[in-house]
Amino acid sequence: MTKTLYLMRHGQTLFNQLHKIQGACDSPLTDLGIKQAQLARTYFDTRKIQLTAAFCSTSERASDTLETVTNNSLSYTRLKGLKEWNFGLFEGQDEALNPPLPYGDFFKSFGGEGQSEVGLRMEATILDLLATAAGENVLVVSHGAACACFYRQVTGQSHLPVKGIKNCSIFKYEYKNGKLTYQDLWQPDFSQLDNK
Repeated sequence: MTKTLYLMRHGQTLFNQLHKIQGACDSPLTDLGIKQAQLARTYFDTRKIQLTAAFCSTSERASDTLETVTNNSLSYTRLKGLKEWNFGLFEGQDEALNPPLPYGDFFKSFGGEGQSEVGLRMEATILDLLATAAGENVLVVSHGAACACFYRQVTGQSHLPVKGIKNCSIFKYEYKNGKLTYQDLWQPDFSQLDNK
């Protein structure tokens, strides 16, 4: 059976708003983050996509986004393998401390993960869940850097199709015969949410 994977980044969080490095650590969705997730729901509604299975990382920001997108209508499983890149001692620090891209193995020296580790972890977790997930349309809510590492791992491309992955962006992949193929990336237009 061919399945479609919708791999999504969570909505805006408090740490996103404060420009803090957020990987293994967690912070709650902001009011704007909740509105972003509600807007992302229209991606599925307007395309008449009926989600049949759902998964997310064990971070609250991912599960809250998933619950909002699905309107609490679909049971889901939380998996540690879908968590964000662990940035080690840089967790919770100002984003200005991030090194230039690509990060590579930079964070390993500080107790975190390397880029290939994150990509391999994400790939193994997602291939495993897709092999057993019910139905044809599978939603996975994860994190920006983790989604980027997964994209690089699956496509073999070093550059993403966009400069930055917005909150609630959705990567679409086809899963067939145990293999994943990148299809598309939807980046939401949040202009209508400004000043609300």
